[in-house]
Amino acid sequence: MPVRDVLLLGNPQLYKISEPVQRDDLDRLREVVNDLHDTLMDFKKRYGAGRAIAAPQVGVLKRLIYMYIDDPKVFINPLLNDKSKDMMIVWDDCMCFPDLLVKVEIHQRCRITYKDME
Repeated sequence: MPVRDVLLLGNPQLYKISEPVQRDDLDRLREVVNDLHDTLMDFKKRYGAGRAIAAPQVGVLKRLIYMYIDDPKVFINPLLNDKSKDMMIVWDDCMCFPDLLVKVEIHQRCRITYKDME
């Protein structure tokens, strides 16, 4: 599968609202998931970083995230629930601005609900 170009910070496409994934989208999105895997693995090889990539980062405006830490995981229509009031600051990277770490304030705990490819 091809490695896709990652849209860089400032690209207006990144500011558009993504559409929820519908059941009818799943067959078409299998190819996108494969491309997200290849794109993430290429990024890890080149930059030594990267845990996840979202479909909008490669121009696919669907609510789909591909994560690979120890095992691959696909998040379809993810929602963050039960977000803790306690926050923390972490250094984070993003494929849309490679070679740059930024401080981000995040919830110490949350729960994510999502569908997978099955």
